[in-house]
Amino acid sequence: MEEEYSDTDWTTLLIVSILLGALGVDRFMTGHIGIGVVKLLTLGGCGVLALYDLIMIATGKFRDSDGRLVVNQ
Repeated sequence: MEEEYSDTDWTTLLIVSILLGALGVDRFMTGHIGIGVVKLLTLGGCGVLALYDLIMIATGKFRDSDGRLVVNQ
């Protein structure tokens, strides 16, 4: 079974996560609107959610709202 990959650009998502991850912009970009709002209201879950997302994106294990991996292609 072949893995599906997201159309979201990995490099752009990584940079946005570094710069605006605490505001949830990375989650909005990938279609996770609910978690994006939570990150926005809590300033990245007091940094915990922002750090978690940054690590997941950097390691290529982050998925968009359709369940497709966001990887560096």
